[in-house]
Amino acid sequence: MRLTVRGPRPATAVWADYAQIARWPTWAPHMTSVDADADRIAEGVTGRVHGGPVRLRFTITAVDEDAMTWSWRVLGIRMAHAVRAVPGGCVTTFDGPAPYLPVAWCALRRLVSGRRQQAGHRGDG
Repeated sequence: MRLTVRGPRPATAVWADYAQIARWPTWAPHMTSVDADADRIAEGVTGRVHGGPVRLRFTITAVDEDAMTWSWRVLGIRMAHAVRAVPGGCVTTFDGPAPYLPVAWCALRRLVSGRRQQAGHRGDG
């Protein structure tokens, strides 16, 4: 299923927050930390996302820096992300499983609005 979220941040700033793996917990309240074998997203990068006691392995399967798109597999489930500039900000899309859409919506709303939290701190979403 596809989720689309619009916000005031420039697309390049949103892409930078996707591309730098260590930044994920600053806008994704369900993530408390991320361990990866690289600092930046790239095809083949692997790691784990942490959310409290839950640790899930991931593999980044594709990245197109120019198009500002990337995809990954978590628990064998493919999820894809895209960012594009629009007047007054950007739009980001998420393609993934329906049960994850509420969590993705909360994270992407933070991402496109610029709301932040300290890595390791669970925000109110």
